[in-house]
Amino acid sequence: MPKLAEPIRLSPALEGNMKELIVVVKESGLEGLVAKRKDNIYEPGLRTGAWRKMRVNLGQKFVIGGYTPSAKNFDTMVIGYYEGKKLIYSARVRNGFTPETRVKLFKLLKPYETDTCPFANLPELKSGRWGAGLTAAKMKDCRWLDPALVAQFEFLEWSGSHLRHPHFMAMRDDKDARKVVKEL
Repeated sequence: MPKLAEPIRLSPALEGNMKELIVVVKESGLEGLVAKRKDNIYEPGLRTGAWRKMRVNLGQKFVIGGYTPSAKNFDTMVIGYYEGKKLIYSARVRNGFTPETRVKLFKLLKPYETDTCPFANLPELKSGRWGAGLTAAKMKDCRWLDPALVAQFEFLEWSGSHLRHPHFMAMRDDKDARKVVKEL
C-alpha cells in the first residue's frame, strides 16, 4: 500500500449561502458538498444528523426511444438526444420511478411502440466499463418507441455519450423531441 505524504488533509470551511456554494460546485465539476454543523463534533461510527452529504446532479431533457419490459409494465427507459437528424443512445434508466408512476408512464408509452430501433448508434459492440452500453444481445429485450416523448432526467456525469447514474424526474410535454440535444 503506498504511503501518502498527507494521509489526512483538512479543507477550509466554505463560507457563503447554499445557492453560491452550489454554483461553485457545478462550475468546478464537483460531485457535491459534505456539510457539518459548526457546533457539532465528529463521532466515529455514529449517524447523528450533524453531517449531510448533498449531491449536485446535472440534468436535462432526453427523448424516450424505448423501454425494457417487466412483468407488470417496464423495467427501464431507453433514452437519447439528437445530433442533427440522428437519435443517439445515452442510457437505460431504472431510477426515479414509483410503482404508480410506472403504471401511468407505461400507458403513455404503449401507443408509441414500433418495430424499428430509433437510435443511430445501436447496437454497441460492448457493454462498457459501467454496463451502460446496449449490445445486440441486450437489444433483444427492448421495445422500441417512435421518438416523440420527452422527459427530464438528472444524472451524475457524462461518460462519452452515456450518462452515469441517470434518474427520471418528470415528463416534458412542452418540448419538441427533435430539438432535444446534448446540453452539457
